[in-house]
Amino acid sequence: MKNTNLLIVTLLILNFYSCGGGKKTADKSSSDTGKATYKINTIAFYNLENLFDPEDDPQKKDEYSPIMEMAESEREGIYQKKLNNMAKVIAKIGEEKAKQPPAVIGVCELENYGVLQDLVNQGPLKEHDYEIIHYDSPDERSIDVALLYRKSVFRSMYSEPHEVVLYENDDPGERDYTRDVLYVKGKLDGEVIHFLVNHWPSRSGGEKRSRPNRVNAAKTAKKVIDSVQSQNPYAKIMLMGDLNDGPENKSVKEIIGAKDEIEKLELKGMYNPFEKIYDQGIGTIAWRDTWDLFDHIIISKPFTDKDDYKTYSFYKAGVYNPVWLQNPKGQYQGYPYRAFVGSTFTGGYSDHFPVFMYLIKRANPDKTASN
Repeated sequence: MKNTNLLIVTLLILNFYSCGGGKKTADKSSSDTGKATYKINTIAFYNLENLFDPEDDPQKKDEYSPIMEMAESEREGIYQKKLNNMAKVIAKIGEEKAKQPPAVIGVCELENYGVLQDLVNQGPLKEHDYEIIHYDSPDERSIDVALLYRKSVFRSMYSEPHEVVLYENDDPGERDYTRDVLYVKGKLDGEVIHFLVNHWPSRSGGEKRSRPNRVNAAKTAKKVIDSVQSQNPYAKIMLMGDLNDGPENKSVKEIIGAKDEIEKLELKGMYNPFEKIYDQGIGTIAWRDTWDLFDHIIISKPFTDKDDYKTYSFYKAGVYNPVWLQNPKGQYQGYPYRAFVGSTFTGGYSDHFPVFMYLIKRANPDKTASN
């Protein structure tokens, strides 16, 4: 059975990497060294920036997507290039240490189930046999969220969309429709993990004016978290998404209660490793020479309890921002190399960098985890 996501490391090397230094030495098998071996799997999130198909859907407002504003003769070719670009990025996330594309990846800003089918059947992803969890949302821009997973390592047990109810100007008679919060429960290598995929309302009209919408979306997500934790306070939960808010904003800091230090976590607490990343000046989206980190993966406390690495534990988080994903020149050099500027396809990828997290556990629990 092929299992190329098995990464063999000694605990000494693992701790060395966690401190951010040192050169990697050649790996040795556990039979040679008598030491513990470890599995690393990548969890990721990526805003796909207007992944729409070239067909006009009369049931959706897809006419507002960039691809539908192009000449009809150009749409199919642009769509195929966009798909290949998205697949290329996903295939590379986490490859450095996991040696495989993400085991699980949340995605947003996509039109429908069909574009996801086309995406996972692209060359860079097809051999990895991704499954799709998707529901049509009531969003006024006709964009959805979804979860993709490699069937060889993850098995879905249950999924459900949770509607985010918003009102225009707080008027109960005027609904404002946005993306659902997607909840998925499943097993990663036999271990139960709960995922919440989010794409919270934008900052259209200004951050302050639109803030209540994101607070309401956060409250919807928090209700799901609370429900899971009421049944099992030790549940392993991951909230991921383009939140359109940074680590310090009310929706993330107060409503979700995300903290930046593991030591501050209580039993049902949530940890956001991306707050420290943002404090280092690293972001996922840039606007007017300012970096923001709107894309997050926030985890519940049990992920931070190492437990001798018998179960999956948090190892490392990061923003995937290689040079080839950055705008190569001009005024916006170094920004995410977005796919569309107005109705023009640039040849780029997305206006967001993806985010990722490594989870690690012992692959041979009969071996000691000490050096």
